[in-house]
Amino acid sequence: MASSTSRPASRYGTKPDPGTRRLALIPGLIAAIALLVGAVVLDEGTFTVIRYLVTIFAAIVAVFAFQAKQWWWLPPFAVIAIAWNPVWVIDIPAPWWQGAQYVAALAFLLAGWFIKVPIPEDQRR
Repeated sequence: MASSTSRPASRYGTKPDPGTRRLALIPGLIAAIALLVGAVVLDEGTFTVIRYLVTIFAAIVAVFAFQAKQWWWLPPFAVIAIAWNPVWVIDIPAPWWQGAQYVAALAFLLAGWFIKVPIPEDQRR
């Protein structure tokens, strides 16, 4: 028997919270794909494009984390934005850099799933 404070159950489980959106999901997925591609093209010139993408999407996800008041996501994405910054390049050995690609991709995927930004009252149906 469900308690009166739980959300109503649908045929496939509980309904999603109507007051939030996962705005960081698409940027997180795009950044994770870019990072996985970046793990393959580390020594090529196209890695600079990967650096730009990751830095920009780290800033976007950090903004969504700030809007969701989930402050614990800000430090990891600040580190990602600094480490992948194409303007001031940090020299990291290739094996460490390749491992960092996978760790950052995982961080983007987790943040994309768990960051839920509240919907403003005037935009709710």
